[in-house]
Amino acid sequence: MANILGISGSLRKKSFNTAILAAAAELAPGTARVTIHSIRDIPLYDGDVEASGLPAPVVELKEAIVAADALLIATPEYNNSIPGVAKNAIDWLSRPAADIPRVFGNKPAVVMGATPGPNNTLLAQAAWLPVLRTLGTAYWSGGRMIVGGAGKLFDADGRLTDEPTRDRLKKFVEGFAAFVERHNR
Repeated sequence: MANILGISGSLRKKSFNTAILAAAAELAPGTARVTIHSIRDIPLYDGDVEASGLPAPVVELKEAIVAADALLIATPEYNNSIPGVAKNAIDWLSRPAADIPRVFGNKPAVVMGATPGPNNTLLAQAAWLPVLRTLGTAYWSGGRMIVGGAGKLFDADGRLTDEPTRDRLKKFVEGFAAFVERHNR
């Protein structure tokens, strides 16, 4: 079974990106399990703090990524790019630099995103590509999951209720899970 670690690039409690990760976990095929990990407790990167040792939340997330078969990032789009809190988390996770291959090296990864606006999260997803390439991940380019107008697609409890979007997400997660299985053989 493919163990896929999902990370939301948003800290908001009612984040559409956290909600779409929950829907991905629900819709994952029987050959995969999506677990969600928060970046909420990761502090702002500070080289002086790093010199004293990595903060416990960073170590915990790093080890969760190492233990996972794949990485699924759900990203909002802020000012046509990656949210600062998400990039900050990745910056911490890449420290020390010598640890990058252990954490990210050849790990299957993909990005999806949801936004209340009409423009999807295409620019944020594109901005993640050079970051994930630099980290040495095996990026899956076999599908794309961009969700605009998310406020109309999720109910008040954060459940994805729009059937066409659920169908697209199910196919996306199935495709990524199949890639992970093939990649990790």
